[in-house]
Amino acid sequence: MSFDSKTFLKSLTQKPGVYRMYDKDEGLLYVGKAKNLKNRVSSYFSSSGLTNKTVALVSKIHGIEISITGSETEALLLEQNLIKQNKPPYNILLKDDKSYPYIYRSSHEYPLITHVRGKKFKQGEYFGPFPSSLAVKESLNFLQKVFRLRNCEDSYFNNRSRPCLQHQIGRCTAPCVGLISKEEYLADILHAQMFLQGKNNDLLVNLNHEMELLSNNLKFEEAARIRDQIQYLRKVQESQSIDAQQGDADIIAIDMQKGVSAVHVASVRHGRMLGSRSYYPKFQMDESHEQALAAFISQFYFILNKEIPDEVIVSHEMADQSLIRTALSEKKDKKIKLSVNVRAERSRWLQLAIANAQEAVRVKQQDKLHILTQYQDLKEVLSLAEMPVRMECFDISHSHGEATVASCVVFNQEGALKNDYRKFNIEGIEPGDDYGAMKQALTRRFKKLSHDKKPDILLVDGGKGQLNIALNVLSDLSINDIPVLGVSKGVTRKAGMEILIFQGKEFTLNLNSPALHLIQQIRDESHRFAIVGHRARRAKARGRSILEGIAGIGPKRRKELIRFFGDAGQVKAANVDEISKVPGISRQLAQQIYDALHGS
Repeated sequence: MSFDSKTFLKSLTQKPGVYRMYDKDEGLLYVGKAKNLKNRVSSYFSSSGLTNKTVALVSKIHGIEISITGSETEALLLEQNLIKQNKPPYNILLKDDKSYPYIYRSSHEYPLITHVRGKKFKQGEYFGPFPSSLAVKESLNFLQKVFRLRNCEDSYFNNRSRPCLQHQIGRCTAPCVGLISKEEYLADILHAQMFLQGKNNDLLVNLNHEMELLSNNLKFEEAARIRDQIQYLRKVQESQSIDAQQGDADIIAIDMQKGVSAVHVASVRHGRMLGSRSYYPKFQMDESHEQALAAFISQFYFILNKEIPDEVIVSHEMADQSLIRTALSEKKDKKIKLSVNVRAERSRWLQLAIANAQEAVRVKQQDKLHILTQYQDLKEVLSLAEMPVRMECFDISHSHGEATVASCVVFNQEGALKNDYRKFNIEGIEPGDDYGAMKQALTRRFKKLSHDKKPDILLVDGGKGQLNIALNVLSDLSINDIPVLGVSKGVTRKAGMEILIFQGKEFTLNLNSPALHLIQQIRDESHRFAIVGHRARRAKARGRSILEGIAGIGPKRRKELIRFFGDAGQVKAANVDEISKVPGISRQLAQQIYDALHGS
């Protein structure tokens, strides 16, 4: 039965809350919040003034559920939780492929400062989060250049007998071989920490004091090194200053043109610009700039759980601005400032964020137009009835048959769909059997084919052999409506000279053909993804110690064996008597280790 909106609206409350719209299959279509539920939900069923996308949503509604909340703030938080859990198709869905990066200082006696992501498992101190890996790399590069801190792992550090290349190029003081005292190195670490904490003024005072002491003690070379550090720091302050009195801030600007939306987020921490990033949210309801920006900020801080700064500067006044400010303040447990009209330096940064958002939209529009041209040309080249939407490409990678991996990459008219990429670890075939690997990967991919993930074209990197394997697999699975395109590198194996095989015909395309460029892009991405998977699998296999898997030998005993003999190869070369001399290894266990290593 269709939804009786009039009956439903008559009894609807005017209290604040959340509404959920469902389709005929009880699938959740949309989640929204309202200060007045009756007024807000009634607006969807107005006889005029609705956008096309809103009309499309309303036509699918077969049920509405509501949840009354105590306030608008509670409604906002509940709305974001429901969106996060259910991912309704008509809500903005922000995706974040990675956790924020941090700079990590280890708890080693000569601490390591390096780049990490994700949860804080290791003991030590974490600085961040930073808005991008580029911001982290720039900061680490600066720290190594100025304070010459080590960047090697502990295992490498503990086994050095002479300085490495980093010391020779002036990027490390070589604490691994004692070329700097522990006290001096820890002083450099302290200075680096002060820089990361934004205490630049205090750091400059300390460094000036140290430089004077060294000069008074006639240690001019060391004083000159401190002088260089001071100069570097002052340059950084000049280039990254924004107005230290304002503390932490995020500057968020949105631009929307012709169906393309971009939000640019710039992050300032401790008075320093750490970097910025553009997001491309997909809005489904023809929202205004103000509505779209409010939806983005809600998801950015409440679903993606990004760090909330002391101030958020936005490009547009939002209808729910006071509500969002209150919710942000409650989550941070501190009063948050939400600003639109800003002056002086902050105004300059806001204009820069707006310019970046506009440029992101322009580039995205050009990319979409370019991709659409490529797809149109491919349709004509292959004489297809309709323009393809989803394309998948398979490739195989291995090293002389070792660690064989098959890749599947997916593209549509917006570019690569990386969430749909798949890797297949190939097992049970003869080493180097590319046909067997292709058959196994295709069978695993298409034996459980869903309608919404069905490709319009299947690309196979290879010649007639790989193409026939693909056709046979699809035929065996009774799939007869997926055209297969073989992409052979040709005799010269040069880009642009590919031989295409489609529906029994071989042909080549002009070097300037948009269709050829699209095929090359998809094929190269498949090749790259296969190589990445193969290298990871090979590294994992080669990194496995021959001592692993021996009964009775855990991490502690493996460590003792390596410490005693130097490496696993020397353990294998040792006899039972020599192995039994290792602390914690009995003669019986030594015999067991020997037998396991020699296949006895």
